[in-house]
Amino acid sequence: MDLHADLSQRAVLDTSTLPWQASPMAGVERRMLDRRGGEVARATSIVRYAPGSRFEHHLHGGGEEILVLEGIFSDEQGDYPAGTYLRNPVGSGHAPFSAQGCTILVKLQQMHPADQQRLVIDTHSRVWVPGLVGGLEVMPLHAYGSEHVALVRWAPGTVFQPHAHPGGEEILVLEGVFQDEHGSYPSGSWLRNPPGSVHRPWSDAGCTIWVKTGHLPCSLGPDGSEA
Repeated sequence: MDLHADLSQRAVLDTSTLPWQASPMAGVERRMLDRRGGEVARATSIVRYAPGSRFEHHLHGGGEEILVLEGIFSDEQGDYPAGTYLRNPVGSGHAPFSAQGCTILVKLQQMHPADQQRLVIDTHSRVWVPGLVGGLEVMPLHAYGSEHVALVRWAPGTVFQPHAHPGGEEILVLEGVFQDEHGSYPSGSWLRNPPGSVHRPWSDAGCTIWVKTGHLPCSLGPDGSEA
């Protein structure tokens, strides 16, 4: 399956309007945001676990990145309530489940194999630091090479200067309304701005976003794979 698989193209989705699609495991559904491949794929999805649902133990050949949006996500290593950010590196494995149900953002097959640090971060207890402009606060979550992941909180009326993203940018709006010259993006919006893109973001009402930069390939092969 190819779904918004051309990483050189901008993509904008209101995830709340996407249909839930069944996964191979009963009680686990997903809203697909981008995907290249079959059941094992380079993929970004919103995944919903019904109470008591689980996956069998499996390996992550390309790593797994998770932000818990609602409920409590679990595996044999612990319980991860809403607000938890996780990274399971290339080659890791687990048997995930949710006793009470949960909704998570999941990115699969998108990690550098040398990035072997497993992360479990409770963002509710993490410190916010001042951003580059007044009204902006940042919570760094991960950095490896050119890739950076953070939560960013915008006070109402905050405006950022025009800037480029040489390695692309990906955003999930968690609260409020994020804006740029291309549009307004309420809570639940997912954006992917390709390498080399430029924009001038702001937020009239204030917002909180999950943002990832520097992770998209600057060139693709003839079949759409990373060159």
